[in-house]
Amino acid sequence: MLSAKCYIPNVLSLLREHRRFFLGIALAGLVLRLFFFVYFPAVTDDSRIYADLATNWLRHGVYGTTQSGEIVPSDARLPGYPAFLAAIFALFGAGNFRAVMLVQMVADLCTCLVLADLTRRTVSAGAARIAFVLTALCPFLANYSAAVLTETLEVFFTTIALDLAVAGVDRLDQGQTFWRNWAAAGAAIAVCILLRPDGGIVLVAAGLYLVVRLWKRNREHRNIIPLVQAGILVGLFALAPLLPWTMRNVRTLHHFEPLAPRYATDVDELAPRGFNRWVATWIVDYASVEEIYWSVPGDKIDPDKLPARALEMPQRDATLALIDDYNESHDLTPELDARFAQLAAERVREHPIRYYVVLPALRIADMWLRPRTELLPSDARWWEFDDDPKGSAIAIVVGVLNLAYVLMALLAMLGRSSAVRYAGLLLILVVLRSAFLGTIENPEPRYTLECYPVVILFAAGLLSDRRSHLRARLPESTVLPSQIMKA
Repeated sequence: MLSAKCYIPNVLSLLREHRRFFLGIALAGLVLRLFFFVYFPAVTDDSRIYADLATNWLRHGVYGTTQSGEIVPSDARLPGYPAFLAAIFALFGAGNFRAVMLVQMVADLCTCLVLADLTRRTVSAGAARIAFVLTALCPFLANYSAAVLTETLEVFFTTIALDLAVAGVDRLDQGQTFWRNWAAAGAAIAVCILLRPDGGIVLVAAGLYLVVRLWKRNREHRNIIPLVQAGILVGLFALAPLLPWTMRNVRTLHHFEPLAPRYATDVDELAPRGFNRWVATWIVDYASVEEIYWSVPGDKIDPDKLPARALEMPQRDATLALIDDYNESHDLTPELDARFAQLAAERVREHPIRYYVVLPALRIADMWLRPRTELLPSDARWWEFDDDPKGSAIAIVVGVLNLAYVLMALLAMLGRSSAVRYAGLLLILVVLRSAFLGTIENPEPRYTLECYPVVILFAAGLLSDRRSHLRARLPESTVLPSQIMKA
């Protein structure tokens, strides 16, 4: 689906020039991923839903979930990841999650190479090698390659889409129109969308970037037709695969759904809109996601786990009464959901700025800066050392490492964004995705992983710049570690 001629020659030239370097780092990256594969493999509830969809699709030709022994057609999940699982299951046996993880590890190592190529295009060849190291040895990406979830493939195809889009813009700047780049970029975005509905943010980012460049060209009285054609081509290839999915939903489920329901619910399943809106009036951190958000329905709500702002006056008594009523059955009925909606409406009226501005900003910050240990045995309340000192120590180490990646990228964006070619496309993607994440009720750190290729690219640019300054200040006879490795 992706035209190999678009960029593979550039990747191969990068490999040929520094083959021992890339081979050594790739092996280190493989060892890191095998570590997570052996000690921290992750099969979650979402994993089992995807596997159920894949198995029913493969064995019975029905895209649906198993409910009370029957297969019920579903549109709660887009078909991208179930299709991937079905292919693995067909080759290695149904339910073979270990095979899924191993294939994802290969895809994740390929992400390292594609991101190196993207960094070469936008920064320099030296920065490309640094980006390869930062990606291959990134524990957050490696951790998710050993999880039966969409993140690894989503990051892989996002990186491919960005690399192809940058290659296409570069050719347009040179007065060339290499349409295979734009068609392949659209196809990569299509895969992003079929994996997760929010993959469409990549398409929006590319579209906005092309519009900005079109506006600039128009002001300069330059030819805008190639940009218009590129935008149309990307849009067509990105959205065309959604047509059969939409038609299937209309024909089978009798309703119009081009993506997936916001709360991943089936047609006859109650979407807990009232409860979710109530949660959005106070939630800011991942610990509350584990302790409260994921507990409903099915488990009790522990009021002691709620932050003080969730139980503030004058709604405190009504909130506690509502929680007590829910805890009697652990079932979120339409009546209880309506009461949660009413409670949420009152809280929004009293604190509109907090609801629309402050809390979304705090959720975004939590997703970016929280220690990425959600797949590790560390407790969500990692700061409470009395409960799990070892897990808390791991969380602090991982948190500092995540902070280092983010701070390096931020320093580069603030001080050196002009040194990154086509930085606008990359920054638009990060800003759009972060803004979108502020609107969701469950701040999970994994949702920012799709931005990590951009984070690594800018961090690599910063480190490359610092290395260049260091070389310029050292005597000519000084031998750097990178020169020893190259030799």
